[in-house]
Amino acid sequence: MGFPIDDDGRLFEKLSLEGFQSGLSWRTILTKRENFRAAFDGFDFNRIATFGDADVERLLQDAGIVRHRGKIEAIINNARRAQELVREAGSLAAYVWHYEPQGDDIPYLASTSPASVAMSKDLKKRGWAFVGPTTVHAFMQAMGLINDHAEGCVTRAKAEQVRAGFRRPG
Repeated sequence: MGFPIDDDGRLFEKLSLEGFQSGLSWRTILTKRENFRAAFDGFDFNRIATFGDADVERLLQDAGIVRHRGKIEAIINNARRAQELVREAGSLAAYVWHYEPQGDDIPYLASTSPASVAMSKDLKKRGWAFVGPTTVHAFMQAMGLINDHAEGCVTRAKAEQVRAGFRRPG
């Protein structure tokens, strides 16, 4: 956690899984991760955007994933919204990295941040679902937009080194 990612597919997958995790144990999602990948076509948002009612019903019968209609429909909706963001920003990565906290805005041991609140509000305004500030903050931590590992933590130093050489998209 904390290493920068600029791959649109991985970003969409992580944001989707964070949404599914809402209200559940992260362990539940991790143990079902491969099932989610199979059920949602590797989290290819261009494919998911074509899902219809029959796909929702199929997914609701899939015991390998979390069978929550609202969350399943949110992923399909969010895939369509991701396509719109790519058309507008050039890539999902360019949009996401626009919200990277700077300077004193970098939170430590927080469950939200000004950046996650801002991204959450903008995504919701664009029609996304299951993207609250806490979900977005966890996403930002995992995708390297925030490095809030403790001072002296070996992972913090390693993440900072990678972040220093990371070329921000956009």
